[in-house]
Amino acid sequence: MQTKTVPNGELFPVVIGLLNEGHEVTIPVKGYSMLPFICEKDTVVLEKAGNDLQVGDIVLFTLGSQYIIHRIVHIDGDQFTMMGDGNYKEKEQCMRSDIHGRVMYLLKDGTKKRECNNSFWQGMARIWKVLLPIRRYLLAIYKRLPWNRRWLKKVQ
Repeated sequence: MQTKTVPNGELFPVVIGLLNEGHEVTIPVKGYSMLPFICEKDTVVLEKAGNDLQVGDIVLFTLGSQYIIHRIVHIDGDQFTMMGDGNYKEKEQCMRSDIHGRVMYLLKDGTKKRECNNSFWQGMARIWKVLLPIRRYLLAIYKRLPWNRRWLKKVQ
């Protein structure tokens, strides 16, 4: 299977258009900001973001000219605060109108379907949020585990 790299500025307007038409869209993940739940070699399946967004949902949103997939950590009316699971201090704020899609599930290694909104994974995300004060150290340990070092080297 051939792959083609497309710049985000070209890809995501098409993705957002498809989401607005009611399609599910599958995209590969790039980056480490959602470790340990979503890794660089995973694929996410998005649906159009509805009006029922809640804390804990993983969403695609725009921040200036950037397209980001992070978790909602706080909602205040139409203002949303986002944070990547792999971040320990950086947060982003956006308006409801900047949120374009919600991650329905992800494919681990391209095959294993993992629901993002079931009670188990939402519970794990709540525990991870409580661990925020020590997240930096947990992520450092996670990245040094033998089975993670192999794929981290491949994608760097």
